[in-house]
Amino acid sequence: MIEAEQHRYFAYAEGVGRAHGHVIEAPSFEAAAVGYTEIYAPPVDADDEIRVFVAELDGGREHCFVIDLGDGQAEPCG
Repeated sequence: MIEAEQHRYFAYAEGVGRAHGHVIEAPSFEAAAVGYTEIYAPPVDADDEIRVFVAELDGGREHCFVIDLGDGQAEPCG
């Protein structure tokens, strides 16, 4: 099995801010958001969701994901 190429991202959750962000190595923005959530357990909102911002360290692009803890799905912020 071939492993996906890992990239470096900076991830942080809404409510805790960039000062509490961390560098995450993952194959995609979405995987970095989920990985951040699994490792650092950021605060959950009233809908049982976590909003995570992920920035590419090499390119600077940033994406936002809402992670639903009920089903474990990560969707782009809307």
